[in-house]
Amino acid sequence: MAVAKPSNRSSLLLPRRFLLVLTVLLVATDDEAAAAAGGGLSIGINYGQIADNLPSPSRVSRLVRSMQVSKVKLYDADQDVLSAFLNTGVEFVIGIGNENVSAMVDPATAQAWVQHHVRPYLPSTRITCITVGNEVFKGNDTALKDNLLPAMKSVYGALAALGLQGQVNVTTAHSLDIMGSSYPPSAGAFRPDMAPYITPLLDFLSTARSPFLINCYPYFAYKDDPSGVPLEYVLFQPNAGVTDPTTGLNYDNMLYAQVDSVYAAIQALGHTDVDVKISETGWPSRGDPDEAGATPQYAGIYIGNLLRRIQMKQGTPLRPAVPIDVYVFALFNENLKPGPASERNYGLFYPDGTPVYNVGLRGYLPPMDESDGTRSVSRLFSYSGFLLSHSANLLGLQTL
Repeated sequence: MAVAKPSNRSSLLLPRRFLLVLTVLLVATDDEAAAAAGGGLSIGINYGQIADNLPSPSRVSRLVRSMQVSKVKLYDADQDVLSAFLNTGVEFVIGIGNENVSAMVDPATAQAWVQHHVRPYLPSTRITCITVGNEVFKGNDTALKDNLLPAMKSVYGALAALGLQGQVNVTTAHSLDIMGSSYPPSAGAFRPDMAPYITPLLDFLSTARSPFLINCYPYFAYKDDPSGVPLEYVLFQPNAGVTDPTTGLNYDNMLYAQVDSVYAAIQALGHTDVDVKISETGWPSRGDPDEAGATPQYAGIYIGNLLRRIQMKQGTPLRPAVPIDVYVFALFNENLKPGPASERNYGLFYPDGTPVYNVGLRGYLPPMDESDGTRSVSRLFSYSGFLLSHSANLLGLQTL
């Protein structure tokens, strides 16, 4: 299959002479210019920080806002990050790490955590959700699995004591490893050993009106079987799709099929009132020799076509009227993540703010020596590039 060769990093930079001309014309502030470029994007982005070369949270705040991204998901409750986004209107999902889940079973500990990490930032920072643990059921820690739901209930109780239970959701994110069956989507079912955990968890989510979060990576399916999984199907490219023989619904991409299989599994346990949201999805731009498809080319196609569908407010075949809610993984490449090379190369941006590939999401990362009240020449250069790239923003993305 022929696909366009992606631009390399140097080709993403605009000619210096052209930028010099544009800087004369730029007189608005960064935020004003960003606002003029269009409305906020209905996507979220995961902001991981397992790296030693990332820009400061204050610079990241400017980058995220220049991209017009409206939602950010953290894996902790970093006070520097939350402070950097005060009064910006950006929504936040914050997290309690797996190492702290068991401690949250104690209501007093949960209350202290909420008082310290949530209450001081509201309403100036829009914290809308707390994830208690991440992919807890993927591991072998039985005590952690047993403590997950009691911890979620303690955190929810702490929020309720402050009158925040309707403002801040409590949930947890799951790996697709919890699924015993996912094909066809209508036959979606959780693994039998998961039922004792998932059934009461769904009861809690239903009562608390919180979403079921799932980390979906069609890339993994392609990597494991590149000769058997059609590339077009995982990259949202034109293809005949797969028709579910039970429902008659046609799926032209794997991500939507994965989501609807989770809906089917939830319904099989008696719930039709719990929404499924994608807390992570992405595609690595680099990998080890045995990691098929980990290239900037395929990463750009996957993310670009995903963003186009999000901008269309598209739902899955099972729920076409409900736009998918997606958090893309991730904002930056993270050089200290363990595991295969792909784990360190899911970012949309290099730590210096250069796009890893171009999908119309180029933002503006302020230089390190910039003060809040000073507009430097390099700042103008960066923002000129952003304004030009925004002419090909998500509403104009073509299917790659």
